[in-house]
Amino acid sequence: MQIAVAAERLAGETRVAATPETVKKLVAMGHAVVVEAGAGRHAAVPDAAFVEAGATLAEGRAATLSQGDIVLTVRPPEVEAVAEMKDGAVLIGMLAPYQNATFPTLAAKRISAFAMELLPRTTRAQSMDVLSSQNNIAGYKAVLLATQYYPRFMPMLMTAAGTVKPARVLIMGVGVAGLQAIATAKRLGAVVEATDVRPSTKEQVESLGAKFIEVPMTDEEKAANDGVYAKEMSEDYKRRQAELVAKHARQADIIITTALIPGRKAPLLIASEVVEAMKPGSVIVDLAAEAGGNCALTRCGEVFTTSNGVTIVGQPNLPGLVAADASSLYARNLLTFLSLMLGKEGFTLNLEDDLLAATLVTHDGQVRFGQPAA
Repeated sequence: MQIAVAAERLAGETRVAATPETVKKLVAMGHAVVVEAGAGRHAAVPDAAFVEAGATLAEGRAATLSQGDIVLTVRPPEVEAVAEMKDGAVLIGMLAPYQNATFPTLAAKRISAFAMELLPRTTRAQSMDVLSSQNNIAGYKAVLLATQYYPRFMPMLMTAAGTVKPARVLIMGVGVAGLQAIATAKRLGAVVEATDVRPSTKEQVESLGAKFIEVPMTDEEKAANDGVYAKEMSEDYKRRQAELVAKHARQADIIITTALIPGRKAPLLIASEVVEAMKPGSVIVDLAAEAGGNCALTRCGEVFTTSNGVTIVGQPNLPGLVAADASSLYARNLLTFLSLMLGKEGFTLNLEDDLLAATLVTHDGQVRFGQPAA
């Protein structure tokens, strides 16, 4: 099989869907890999490293994609890129299935497209889970961004000039990103609190040395949010949550919000009046900026300071700020996923495989995403 990797075109996207490590393994399996010249530049991967690993370089996107029986991508290719792909090719990447308008175009070209965001959260899928690998990086980088804009130290320091109190950090949403943010903030010496709508996360929070802020819940609410993903909560719960958040936000120096609901606008966790009550010099890093933001005042792609001195960071694509490691982990995820289809006998698409069936959004001329199971 000929596997193609083009440079990402989305503004600010620095990652690449393959690395010399994964290229070398694909070549060793008997496949050819073509990489667009410059595809790894922003991820600290020079063209020479791809060539040394066994890849062939192509000049330009069209020259790259037109050769690909399988195309690996980070972001969804735009319509023009789809037009440059082979009819009947296989496309694998983070395809933003809930917002993607190109699925009919992909189907028209009989492209079998796999959206990695739809991968089930099972033990078998862990090594392919792109959301976990990238959110882990986002949680880490969120804390470092916060320290960049926070005008004080993170740890407690005892100096000849006096003692500096540790920063108080509030993490909202305890998924992969939230847990990494907790661990990173603790390593930097902060006092950390965290909250989540899933009561089952309390043990994880406390195991990392943070304090779990628990919103009182009814038995029905606990049962509804005892899964992997957080779900939309009742208006009464949101009222109770807002009251508790307002109290702890006033005491926090740094707030990192990570709450996302697949296919929905990000839930509002921090109202504008809460921001107005926060201390001057406080920082909010909103990891949900691309999905509308967890903070009412977040501006996606902007960092600004409010009139009362609170800095709000709406930086999108935090994994892209750690592009080398983010690309390395992402490329390994894709390589493992490819192993479900590529074997000694060649390419086999087994729709009985639950991982392949769950992620396949277009196939055989049809858009499968959003359609009832047959």
